[in-house]
Amino acid sequence: MQQPEHKLVSFPGTKTPSKPPAVKRPRDPRIDAFRGLALIMIFIDHVPGNPYEYLTIRNFTHSDAAEAFFIMSGLAAALAYSGRLTPEARAEHGLMNGVLPMWKRSWTLYLAHIFMTVWAIAIFSAAAGIYNLPELLETINLRQVFGNPEESLFGIAALTHQLGYVNILPAYSVLLFFAPAMLLLGLWKPKALLWTALAIWMAAGLWRLNLPNFPNPGGWFFNPISWELLFAIGMLTGLAMRRGERFVPVSRPLFWACLGFCVLVLAWKFIPEFGAVINHQMARLYQAGIPFHLTTHDKTFVALPRLLNILALAYVLSCLPSVTRFCAGKYAAPLRLLGQQGLLVFCTGTVVALAFQVIMAGNPLSVWMGWGLPPLGIVIMLVIAWMAQTRKPARREAQAQGGVVAKPEKRRVS
Repeated sequence: MQQPEHKLVSFPGTKTPSKPPAVKRPRDPRIDAFRGLALIMIFIDHVPGNPYEYLTIRNFTHSDAAEAFFIMSGLAAALAYSGRLTPEARAEHGLMNGVLPMWKRSWTLYLAHIFMTVWAIAIFSAAAGIYNLPELLETINLRQVFGNPEESLFGIAALTHQLGYVNILPAYSVLLFFAPAMLLLGLWKPKALLWTALAIWMAAGLWRLNLPNFPNPGGWFFNPISWELLFAIGMLTGLAMRRGERFVPVSRPLFWACLGFCVLVLAWKFIPEFGAVINHQMARLYQAGIPFHLTTHDKTFVALPRLLNILALAYVLSCLPSVTRFCAGKYAAPLRLLGQQGLLVFCTGTVVALAFQVIMAGNPLSVWMGWGLPPLGIVIMLVIAWMAQTRKPARREAQAQGGVVAKPEKRRVS
């Protein structure tokens, strides 16, 4: 028997306060466009030896698409989940209503990582036999998988043994698991989240804090104890966007300082004599006792030059109205499509890139493959994203009409 709905009834002479309906802000087109661009660059960089890899961000800056990926992941997490963790939402629905969706997404990322790892092992195993290249089983950290399966298979499940090119999602999964605490702190005191993230990043570099590898020695390539800073900065940006603000206000002096730093890095990379001088001075600072993550380009601990470079570039791009117009325009539509299906596109691109790696290894004299396979991979990613995007309205329509997703009635048998 259906129970009657319980409604609050106001007494005569009293008024029930009503909140104005929340107006949903339009989605910032830059989020999806830049995420799509980052996914393309990650894919291209995951197919070594192709001519397009010289056009990705890592050739012009100290950072690469991974830094952008983590910033935008934090931003997306704040936009998607912070509304469930506001004081009003917690009072009405409880804390776990905001926490569980993030933990569920973290688990999804774990499963996606295992899926890609299994495919990586399968692809390289098959290629080793097809092309008679047993040396493929020694690459991308596969040696332990075939030489020490008892320990390495446990390590794969425990995230302590990660294959090359399939090692970014574990850090993202860990950070999303701790995202509820980060968002609660950011909602309460944004500066407290920033200073806490900075302190953790600094401590990780000073004491080489990292999650352990097993059975190999060392730690994770994408160290979540260091990469949390980029994730937190993305979160703070997303929280500010929800309030209709900027995390870092527009400032002409800051804009020119950031642009100047980006130009300095270009000279650092493309003028050998200039780069040698700066590198020598950084080496002297390290010898003088300055921590290594402040004086090197280390990726695992997000060294300071990498950190400053991606933040400066992000600030410059965020201040240019032309960038926003382009991201909202028709020419950026493919990028937005990829960005809107981020996880699916990333997994697809990773598996396709690994397949292209072994195909190119088995055909080393083929010139056209280096030119033809990366564009083909991008087309595959676009098709997969388009299929997923067109499936969403169909599912919503079926739900609205009581279609295939409708549940049968439960009848009481007397």
